[in-house]
Amino acid sequence: MQTLHFDSADLELTEEFLSKAYTPMRIGGRAESTRGQVWRHATGSTSIDLLDFDYDMSHNAQPIGKYCLGNVHAGTIVRQYFPEGTQGTFGPGDVFMYAPHDRPYAGVIQGARYNLIMFDPLLLAQVAAAVPGRKPGELRLTGDRPVSAAAARHLRRTIAYLHEQVLADPVICDAPLVASTASQLLAVSVLNTFPNNALSDALPGEQGDGHPDALRRAIAFIDAYAGTDITAVDIATAARVSLRALQYAFRRHLDTTPMGYLRQVRLSCAHADLLAADPTGGATVTAIAARWGFFQTGRFSAAYRAAYGRFPTQTLAQRPL
Repeated sequence: MQTLHFDSADLELTEEFLSKAYTPMRIGGRAESTRGQVWRHATGSTSIDLLDFDYDMSHNAQPIGKYCLGNVHAGTIVRQYFPEGTQGTFGPGDVFMYAPHDRPYAGVIQGARYNLIMFDPLLLAQVAAAVPGRKPGELRLTGDRPVSAAAARHLRRTIAYLHEQVLADPVICDAPLVASTASQLLAVSVLNTFPNNALSDALPGEQGDGHPDALRRAIAFIDAYAGTDITAVDIATAARVSLRALQYAFRRHLDTTPMGYLRQVRLSCAHADLLAADPTGGATVTAIAARWGFFQTGRFSAAYRAAYGRFPTQTLAQRPL
């Protein structure tokens, strides 16, 4: 977990900080009041920052190497990226693609308070690989604005949840599986919000191979590596079948998905840890759930109760003999 807080009224220091925290840039704009603040919560290659500038600031920046989204709370942002010159003006309530990972960009921050959300492009490709029938190849966001108001609202809620409750809590965020799951949750929300080629490039359905041997290899791999950051693509590779064939096998024989089965295994592992834990020694439901990739404690409790007929706190309270 990474956190930082920057607070300065010096434009030169602000330019230096922004260049180190994001990408080399030159900022312009002078005003009597020049206070700028940045708060960062990050895990792995994913970060969600809150920025607050009480003056107008123009900037020109080099490619940042990551997808960068904006989420405006107050003020106005005018943004342009190159070479095609796509420009947009965004205000409170707008969520948008601030810049692609591979293009220079420019803009004007007009007394704005906003989030910058940055993540590795490979994260989108990893999540998109699970789309049934998708052809291999580069994933692209093909538009900078949400496909609908409902999609935008969902992404804003996801950003707020991750920034305020997940990435801000060291107990939860420091668990490796939580870091991975949080990043994947963000990526899924982004793909559901912005136009992209994940679905448009999908191939017509293929029936695939539902052979039990492939299923057994997949289950053995999941059981062995449930405590690590594995994806549906990793499972398919271990089972020596295509992702489409793997999904078909799980649906046909177990009435679930590979990732759904992985969540079941992790829930079982969390159950075993709760049974073995001693609450007087500092063990908590939150920490055990986070160890197995469950960072939404309420949902973990509901899933646990559905599976075991009691709340996880009740299991933890029963110390082993």
